[in-house]
Amino acid sequence: MSNIKLWHNPRCSKSREAFSILEENNCDKEVFKYLDEKPTKEELKKVLKMLGFKSAREWMRTKEDIYKELNLKDETDEEKLLDAMVEYPKLIERPVIIKGDKAIIGRPTSMIAEFVK
Repeated sequence: MSNIKLWHNPRCSKSREAFSILEENNCDKEVFKYLDEKPTKEELKKVLKMLGFKSAREWMRTKEDIYKELNLKDETDEEKLLDAMVEYPKLIERPVIIKGDKAIIGRPTSMIAEFVK
């Protein structure tokens, strides 16, 4: 099966479930622990495009305390939203599954198996 990249947070149950689904489907996978090795702004822009999102906000965990602390709901500058995601990767919605030039957020996890086929 083609190579899959998983943006993974091992402490997240949905991310662990995504990892298990990839294992069950015998996917050749690369695991990127984005909380340990922060993505660059360029990586975020590339994946944002793969996800088909128009704004970084669509990919953000808006219920995180840091989102509120930084007052990001009122931020309109995309570069500043991306900067916040680089600085605080906890803001990135997970899990992210990348296959070729397409990506999905694996929520609900039921869509992952179909995506990787």
